[in-house]
Amino acid sequence: MDRNWNELLQELRVTQTGTQILTGFLLTFVFQPKFADLDDFQRTVYLVLVALAGLTTLLGLAPVLLHRELFRQRMKSTIVAVADVFLRGALTGIALVLIGSQLLVFDLAVGRTAGLLAGGIALCLVVAVAVLPVVLRSRRSRVPRG
Repeated sequence: MDRNWNELLQELRVTQTGTQILTGFLLTFVFQPKFADLDDFQRTVYLVLVALAGLTTLLGLAPVLLHRELFRQRMKSTIVAVADVFLRGALTGIALVLIGSQLLVFDLAVGRTAGLLAGGIALCLVVAVAVLPVVLRSRRSRVPRG
């Protein structure tokens, strides 16, 4: 469990920093002059992204609180299991925020079609990255051991 917890911590360090930076950038956009020019679709996408980024930040920080509250309670396996769920949720949130950010930025910079295309490409890439471990695991299980 110690090794599992340490590996989770390393993954959390990476995701927490990136998530917090992305959330910070999203939060500052509302104070830019260009924000007043957003149409209803762009404003909706933006607000959904802010909500997702906030939730993702919470999910990334939750294992720290969990560990802090259950430290030295002989519950490491529970901490690791629950932290794994939080981290998976945070990774899903990060993926959604990345996809939505691509959509919004390209929509603002080039137009709706480019935004939808960029969001679609980002979605395909996220799905490919998410499916990769499943493919690798299935290939490994088909390779004869010996």
